[in-house]
Amino acid sequence: MSPAICILRIEGTNCELETFLAFKRLGASAEIVHLKQLIGAVKERERRNLRDYEMLVIPGGFSSGDYIRAGAILAARINGALGEEIAAFIQSGNPILGICNGFQVLVEMGLLPGFGAQEEREIQQAALTTNDSARFECRPTLIKHENRGTCVFTQGIEKWCILKMPCAHAEGKFFVDERKRERYIQLLEDNDQIVFRYVDSDGTYASYPCNPNGSPYNIAGICNPEGTILGLMPHPERAFYAFMDSEWSRRSRERGKEKGNAYGDGKKIFESVLNYLRSR
Repeated sequence: MSPAICILRIEGTNCELETFLAFKRLGASAEIVHLKQLIGAVKERERRNLRDYEMLVIPGGFSSGDYIRAGAILAARINGALGEEIAAFIQSGNPILGICNGFQVLVEMGLLPGFGAQEEREIQQAALTTNDSARFECRPTLIKHENRGTCVFTQGIEKWCILKMPCAHAEGKFFVDERKRERYIQLLEDNDQIVFRYVDSDGTYASYPCNPNGSPYNIAGICNPEGTILGLMPHPERAFYAFMDSEWSRRSRERGKEKGNAYGDGKKIFESVLNYLRSR
């Protein structure tokens, strides 16, 4: 089976090709699709319909220049033009992945954390705000997988496994209003929605630079209560092969042999969701 994957693109996205290649290399039928193709603002032969795909990916980048705040414009455009299609897509159990800017979009759309009934989800419940360092952070990060099995993107990843992949963002701090924070974090825990947390090399929760943005509770990625929508700040598509790691050349010399054909940790996320789609 070759699951059909829609990788969304608009002005400012810049990680769609790497994401496309990650899925293609694992045998998926992936396609980079501009938002205009989904809303019909193109010639008929170029039009695409969301219902023809089994998964939607919102990749990293700086959609619409991240004006107003990160992900806000793309989120408004999707909700305004494709709101009903997105709702039907999710209702059908089709997964959605948001990487970095895509995570920001999913939060702005109200799809994450996704607590409560539909009317509650229409009110934005969280945000991804400016890093505590007040600067763009581009660095390797270690994230611990803590999901208990709900998330379809990590069902093939052992719990407590530590993955390494890079981050590249200026607004990655997961933020919840102080008046709701304790309750919302507890809901995330109870609903098995916390997927990844930032850790140090010993697997211990740590502050900056291990936590590059200052997210409370070291949250790096969450899913919706159903486990079909995942948002994470680090970039798995930039850790698909081992040689993409910043320390690959040093490690390969230490081991005394080349590891150019070995895969990196990012592959596990793409592989897990494709296995889920193929098993449906």
